[in-house]
Amino acid sequence: MSGNPQLGVIATLRITPTPVRHLLAGVFINQLGAFVQTFLVLYLAFRGQSAGAAALCLAAYSVGAIFGTMLGGELTHRVGARLTIVTAMAVAGPTVWLIPWITHTGVLPALMVVVALAGLATQAYRPAAAVMISDLMPEEHQVMAFSMMRTALNLGAALAPLIAAGLILVDWDLLYWFDGATALLYAAFAFFVLPRAIGLTPDSEPETGAAPKATGREVYALLVRDSRFLCYLAAVFLGTIAYTQSTSALPLAIVAEHYPAALYSAVLTVSSLVVILAQLKITTYVTRLPKTVAVGLGHLIDSIGLAVLVLAAWWGGIFVIGVVLSVGGLMIAGPNMFAHPATFHPVVKARYIATMQSVAGLATTIGPLFGVLTWHALGSPFWLLCALINGVAGVLAVLALRGTAEPAPALATETAGESS
Repeated sequence: MSGNPQLGVIATLRITPTPVRHLLAGVFINQLGAFVQTFLVLYLAFRGQSAGAAALCLAAYSVGAIFGTMLGGELTHRVGARLTIVTAMAVAGPTVWLIPWITHTGVLPALMVVVALAGLATQAYRPAAAVMISDLMPEEHQVMAFSMMRTALNLGAALAPLIAAGLILVDWDLLYWFDGATALLYAAFAFFVLPRAIGLTPDSEPETGAAPKATGREVYALLVRDSRFLCYLAAVFLGTIAYTQSTSALPLAIVAEHYPAALYSAVLTVSSLVVILAQLKITTYVTRLPKTVAVGLGHLIDSIGLAVLVLAAWWGGIFVIGVVLSVGGLMIAGPNMFAHPATFHPVVKARYIATMQSVAGLATTIGPLFGVLTWHALGSPFWLLCALINGVAGVLAVLALRGTAEPAPALATETAGESS
């Protein structure tokens, strides 16, 4: 934790560099049209594809997204954040536009390839955006900056379904025309307003005249020996598995308890409003706490919220209470968890960020399948299992965030014979 006094939301916004504001605006614009994954199953069903074909395409998107984040980290390290964002979004736009055309042909293998490429391109910008924020924001305000990014993503995600509802009334294909258009708009916006050199490993450092160099293989070899970062990745994986149950097991639980489907919509709406309205304010308090305290407390509250859901058979309002508690815990733990990979040395930062995002993507892919199968096997006690999984994630996160992350000096010693 920095020795500098922590600023409130408005004060932090005022000192936020203009390029960071531009980046957040671009993230928001892109998220307004992020329809591929969210509406893919519904779109394919409307176009006459089978449930099995839709599931295969959704899996293809998830696989593409996982590799996309890794590719984005590598590109950010090699060509910089701005060019990575521009390239990823410029490729994403036309690729997404191909989805309706390929769907109408009825050729499933071709559709799966296009959807996988769309997943790869649409997710490749995320490591670059994270690196740009970490490089431009002062260290003492980085947690708040990443919280701002999460808010921009959540606000876009909350408004996107409203836009989608209007587009569907006209033509389902407009979903992907709009999605591709927002990606291209983000690409153009990034090309003209974002700084050029962010994310590139510097060619020299004042102290030594040469920065430590490292290949991707050397960085990943260091990563797998970094026990604390492996704990962090395990925490991200388990925590994301628990988080995904809000969209997989939760609707099953509501239906199983014979509550109206509208309750699920109400729960999602309330949780979205809580995140949008409270995330930044909560982050101002979180930044005053030691990282381990904030992360541990957040996971504890999140686990309590999940455990409370076991009582939902008594009263439907328990679903709202449990999800709000769970979201509250995420808002407390999330900023430091999300910002952690950006605290590493520039030599490894982009690849560490990409690895974290890929692990989260893998958990997002596995989580719904785990949730559906386990819910049907256990019933309501499933939520106690989720609380336990999330609690283990909290313990691992606390272990991971103790002290300062400094893998770069060891890497420099191994690869360049230097010490920091």
